[in-house]
Amino acid sequence: MDVTVELIIVSKLIISFLLGAFIGLDREKHGHDAGIRTYAAVCIGATLFTAITAHLVKSPADTSRVIANIVTGVGFLGAGIIYRNSSAGTSHGLTTAATVWCTSAVGVAVALNMFIIAIISAFALCFLLSLHHQKWYIKWKEKMIRKHGEDNEND
Repeated sequence: MDVTVELIIVSKLIISFLLGAFIGLDREKHGHDAGIRTYAAVCIGATLFTAITAHLVKSPADTSRVIANIVTGVGFLGAGIIYRNSSAGTSHGLTTAATVWCTSAVGVAVALNMFIIAIISAFALCFLLSLHHQKWYIKWKEKMIRKHGEDNEND
């Protein structure tokens, strides 16, 4: 492998690290188990697998198979994050699992030189993760719950 190619891949890994860490920052600030390290690792891993494959093989079909396996593998990781409390009738970890899965897509986008898509996606994920701290969202959600609760009582 040419040193120039390696430096390009390293620069993509740095971008993935920054985007993944950015996505995990809100989770880290609020004490969630999956934070900067988890999100950055998922993003870096997806970038590394995709970039190396894209460099080694010139077939889009081969690269797409690796991407499909990233989707499956991170989906499996996400399944391990989700748990259900049967006694309370609640589920936990859905947001974390979904955003970890999406973070792998950010890493794939970086590896495939889709930097604008990766950056916009990272910002969208950060926005989604921060919603439950936004007063306007909390008020809107409470309003929807009240409305939905009233609709259920009338059924």
